[in-house]
Amino acid sequence: MSMKQQLTDDMKAAMKAGEKHKLGVIRLINAAIKQKEVDERIELDDAAVIAVLDKMVKQRKDSITQYDAANRDDLAQIERDELVVIEAYLPAKMGEAEIVAAIQAAIAETGAAGPTDMGKLMGALKPKLAGQADMGLVSKLVKQQLG
Repeated sequence: MSMKQQLTDDMKAAMKAGEKHKLGVIRLINAAIKQKEVDERIELDDAAVIAVLDKMVKQRKDSITQYDAANRDDLAQIERDELVVIEAYLPAKMGEAEIVAAIQAAIAETGAAGPTDMGKLMGALKPKLAGQADMGLVSKLVKQQLG
């Protein structure tokens, strides 16, 4: 079952169960997906849907940081609640050991030798690790491996 179909099914289930918060967040997700499809005139596959969800997670985390800094705990809590629902649709995050193994495999695949090859290596890793790993952590680990 595709992620879009899963979201539609979960939206129907949330409607029937009267879960207004979850329903609202799923509608936000569907709206973001539809907006991307309309803007680019394409049908999103699961990888593209994960990219949309990753962007939404990043936006929520940025908002939480800003709300916490402004002592707006009420608004920060709303964002945290949305974040929980959105993250439920993302694949499980990889551990650091798994990321390092993926980096080493990509180094062998691309022949990257030093820090100057970081862009080439990140380009190979990004599609493989999208939605499964924090790309900031991946970047840090790539620097360690190439350094």
